[in-house]
Amino acid sequence: MTPTPASFDSVDSREASKVAALDIGSNSFHLVVARIVAGSVQILHRVKQKVRLAEGLDSNNVLSEEAMERGLAMLRVIADSLKGFEPDSVKIVATYTLRKAVNANVFIKRAIEILPYPIEVISGPEEARLIYSGVAHTNHDNGKRLVVDIGGGSTEFIIGEGLTPKLCRSLQMGCVSFTQRFFANGELKAKQFERAITAAEQEMEPIEERYRRMGWQRCIGTSGTIKTLCNLVVNQGQKEPTDEAEVTLKALKQIMKQFIEAGHIDNLTDPAISDDRRAVIPAGLCVLIGLFKALKIESLHYSPAALREGVLYQMEDELHNTDIRGRTASSLATRYDVDTSQANMVLTTTKALYDACQKNWKLRHSDYRAIVSWAALLHEVGLQINTRGVQRHSAYILQNVDMPGFNQSQQELLATLVRFHRKKIRVQDIPAFTQYSKEDIYKLIALLRLAVLLNIKRQEGFLPEFDVTAEKHGITLTFPEGWLNSKPIMTADLEREINYLQAVDIKLAVS
Repeated sequence: MTPTPASFDSVDSREASKVAALDIGSNSFHLVVARIVAGSVQILHRVKQKVRLAEGLDSNNVLSEEAMERGLAMLRVIADSLKGFEPDSVKIVATYTLRKAVNANVFIKRAIEILPYPIEVISGPEEARLIYSGVAHTNHDNGKRLVVDIGGGSTEFIIGEGLTPKLCRSLQMGCVSFTQRFFANGELKAKQFERAITAAEQEMEPIEERYRRMGWQRCIGTSGTIKTLCNLVVNQGQKEPTDEAEVTLKALKQIMKQFIEAGHIDNLTDPAISDDRRAVIPAGLCVLIGLFKALKIESLHYSPAALREGVLYQMEDELHNTDIRGRTASSLATRYDVDTSQANMVLTTTKALYDACQKNWKLRHSDYRAIVSWAALLHEVGLQINTRGVQRHSAYILQNVDMPGFNQSQQELLATLVRFHRKKIRVQDIPAFTQYSKEDIYKLIALLRLAVLLNIKRQEGFLPEFDVTAEKHGITLTFPEGWLNSKPIMTADLEREINYLQAVDIKLAVS
């Protein structure tokens, strides 16, 4: 008689973290639940649904109420899978459509009522970097690889080697947006395909030479669109389903010929094309053919890993290793020749002020301490342009430079803090954020300003130890007896700062 297996009560378990990543895409919403154990990401559960959020963008980039409601309905379904998750264990990223929508904050505010987790709108290059990370952690081929991801509103291109992306770009073309432009009536005519392919090649013109010059040994495609096209190629070649599908330009053109013969999307009956993919697959085919022609791609293989897997691996990186945002900040400091000695003095003071005020000022968001610290380190990146107006130059750089690891809101908050680290504070120029309250931003600006001001002499040992007391809308700095009397210029600077901070409703007292 076979004995009944014993339980695992006596087996030691390794420490594991359960995490979830949600990709709010232009075509689909995709949730992945995983656990991180011993540096490995193990996928436990997936939820994917077509939403076609990008269809709701009009010519003025206003997202329609109908599209919003489709997205919110899907989030209500996803919410069941996220019950019991701690805030730090869930990462939600939004891509092209919410990057473009001028009323994205309306959707995000309503979404947070359903899912009580921050929604990060990431830039195109950041999306590309995360896609590459997902592919690189799950494909172990040697040499440089080109990764292509065709989304609903944008397409990402990355050349990298190993785990390191070397060239990341995102272009505004995708299967949903191209469907609206070229196949809105559902007809499939040769002229429509020609126009769509030409449009894709035109989009590629600014980047194609650099990509071809860098080169790659293997091309990998991700996303549901490329998966469907790979499956069509398998069927076309009558290969066994277990064979790895290799997509070529010749095979894609054969599929295009079949689509044209079908004449209408309703006649695309191949079982490889799901009902919810049928409407957008002709446009996705045109984008991919355009990429093959522009980049002279010989063949492409499919990878199921993409953005959400990249997000999961970044969460693993943040949990157990150095935060990539710190590496990004260090890289910018080197590129713009930041005075690191001065930056470190400002950083030390900023952290001391923040830690003294955090509790009474109720600065609870997990981003705040890190972002105000990076602002301290990078507030002078604009000195390379001009000393005069350095706060504006620094903010411009931080707002527009590619910053791997930072989502759109984090990057904008960083630029905002740096923009107002000196001179007058124009509160009307401070942007509104979904994740961060205006009052909290005012307080972070005040902390950075004070740290910069107190280190204005740029001298090690100039600033003595001092006490900090925080009240609801006030901060008191107490220096050693007689120190301010011997520093008339610093005293005058602090008196002027008292007036400046009134603009953000913060009362500064100095003694």
